[in-house]
Amino acid sequence: MSDAMGLFDGITIVGLTGQSGAGKSTVSKIFKDYGLSVIDADSVSRSVAKKESFLNEVKKSFPDCVTEQGLDRQKLAGIVFNNKQALKSYTDLIFPYITHEIFAGIRMYKLSGKKVVVLDAPTLFESGLDSICQKIVSVIAPMDVKIKRILERDGIPVELVRSRLSSQNSEAFFREKSDYVIVNDSDLRELQIKACDIAGKIAEAERIS
Repeated sequence: MSDAMGLFDGITIVGLTGQSGAGKSTVSKIFKDYGLSVIDADSVSRSVAKKESFLNEVKKSFPDCVTEQGLDRQKLAGIVFNNKQALKSYTDLIFPYITHEIFAGIRMYKLSGKKVVVLDAPTLFESGLDSICQKIVSVIAPMDVKIKRILERDGIPVELVRSRLSSQNSEAFFREKSDYVIVNDSDLRELQIKACDIAGKIAEAERIS
């Protein structure tokens, strides 16, 4: 992160993260609707995954996961979410690319006069990007709720869902590492109330900075 010296002067980074299926993306949208500036690390990751230089690196470690159409995400997920070493190998490849693009996004917001930027990143801690955040918001949910949401959203086998969730940090981890924790165990209206309350606190920090 040494190449970012000075980049974060005068700007506050708020990390938004959480467990798969917990509702982090919905909270991110609520934050945007509230008027907060958000960088979506998932969108950055999808953009990075199209880069020829990145795909060439992936080919060396996961040759069956790169086709003429690009990265085969489902095949890759079947490998990395069942093998911790494979997951580490992949994240070691992609995180530097993602970090570079995220820093560019932060620089853009800073130049436009923004004082607070929300970094929506499911792998905030794994990538080390929590180190640039002054505040961290985590979204968690009961296991049965997460499984149901992922099955409905991704249409993948339940075994793959369980493998994905077992490879992620626990609820206790997120509670310990976060300044704010949103428990998404009810309906959308309840989630909006919880998220807007935190968004208000973040926006207030921008107004008084």
